[in-house]
Amino acid sequence: MAYKVKLDIFEGPFDLLVYLIEHAKMSIYDIKVSEITTQYLATIAEMKAHDVAVTQEFMVLAAELIELKSRMLLPRSEDGEEEEEEDPRSGLVARLLEYKQYKEMAAFLEEQAEATAHSHAKPQEDLTAYVGEAEELLKTDMNAFVKAFYAFLFRKQRLDEMRRVYERVERQRMSVETRITQIRELFHGRKKLMFSEMIKEDSSPYNQVITFMSLLELIKQKDVEATQKKRFGDIAVRLIEEKPEEPAAPAEERSLS
Repeated sequence: MAYKVKLDIFEGPFDLLVYLIEHAKMSIYDIKVSEITTQYLATIAEMKAHDVAVTQEFMVLAAELIELKSRMLLPRSEDGEEEEEEDPRSGLVARLLEYKQYKEMAAFLEEQAEATAHSHAKPQEDLTAYVGEAEELLKTDMNAFVKAFYAFLFRKQRLDEMRRVYERVERQRMSVETRITQIRELFHGRKKLMFSEMIKEDSSPYNQVITFMSLLELIKQKDVEATQKKRFGDIAVRLIEEKPEEPAAPAEERSLS
């Protein structure tokens, strides 16, 4: 029973034959059978001299090469008619090409196996807990989509405008104390003012309310007095230059103290 023996360099007879052809820089389609056969037999003899076991496969291929060499040495037919004769080397060439193809595929698979040896596959996980509901596709025509887009832009514009107004009001917002100081300055050189004069035409509702609250505080402090002749009419505000003195305590109270 024949078995495969891996030598130091060659894994089989075809491996040795391919090596000899490539080492001699021959074309695999134009093998010099006589030269290759001589080198092949010499290599086998050298292997035996070094006590390297030569399997039956090497000897079978050696016999085939010797037969092929003898066929190549036979004279050609000298008939007048040119006959297309099959090249005796065609069978060997086909076997060598097939061997090289399988050898290249084996080398490629070995490289892939070595490359993937350090790769570790991660088992698939269940991600359903992190997946939301499927998105719904809106079926609408182009006109409805354009209208919805313009409505979105309009709402965005209104929100931006309201935000700007709110920021401006926040910057202009003042306290009651500050407004009281401003009202006192309005009375400079004057004894009477109308409430409408205290409020600017472009005054915001907040400024109007803070002005009214400041006026009430001035009335409470008895710094001014206000009169209104009719409902929803303008309010006349008069500055009190001297505050009335508080009445003195009765004699009985003074004696008790």
